[in-house]
Amino acid sequence: MSVTFEPGLLRAYFVAGSQDVPGQDLREVLATMLRAGITAFQFRDKGASTLTPDKRLALGRDLREQCRAASVPFIVDDDVDLALALQADGIHVGQSDEQITKVLQTVDGRQMFVGLSCNTAAEVAQANQIKGISYIGSGPIYPTTSKDDADPVMGVAGLQALVAQANVPVVAIGGVTVASLPAIAATGAAGVAVITLLTRSDHPQADTQAMRTAFTATK
Repeated sequence: MSVTFEPGLLRAYFVAGSQDVPGQDLREVLATMLRAGITAFQFRDKGASTLTPDKRLALGRDLREQCRAASVPFIVDDDVDLALALQADGIHVGQSDEQITKVLQTVDGRQMFVGLSCNTAAEVAQANQIKGISYIGSGPIYPTTSKDDADPVMGVAGLQALVAQANVPVVAIGGVTVASLPAIAATGAAGVAVITLLTRSDHPQADTQAMRTAFTATK
């Protein structure tokens, strides 16, 4: 059963692939984060990942089942074929990934929601003209070590401008810490998408709860 998109799913959005948890099994890491209360999970296996396509598919199936059992949306980054094979709840597309209109046409009617990365006013303006996008991911808000090709830091002022401009909910990404959550929530963003905040956390339950609490009042 697919998870229907609603903005609350973006509050504590965990993103990870095998490259983000060296020496650990991503299945076990995800199990910990699901128990901690994450509201969405994005399988982003790329960059430094060493998995073969077959192993990525097998891992994805296990992660998909874990999310399904927990009633948490399972989202695949960038790879439409993988998203379809795994019967993902959603797919997230970057500006430099597969063309968004092509992705929307491919997943149309498959009960799969679509997120799009938009980091500039021009990109948000373009996204506002496209029907079918459920949410926008914007960042990096702060300096990040998780992406080698990250855009320039926009800060909370830059984020606030994009939130005001966007027609759909915005999830903030990049360099998010627990201490920065109130400032991010004040922009009107629907939530935060994090990698290292949770993969390097000593207290994932408390940190996940902090994310959920920070964004409970946002619409």
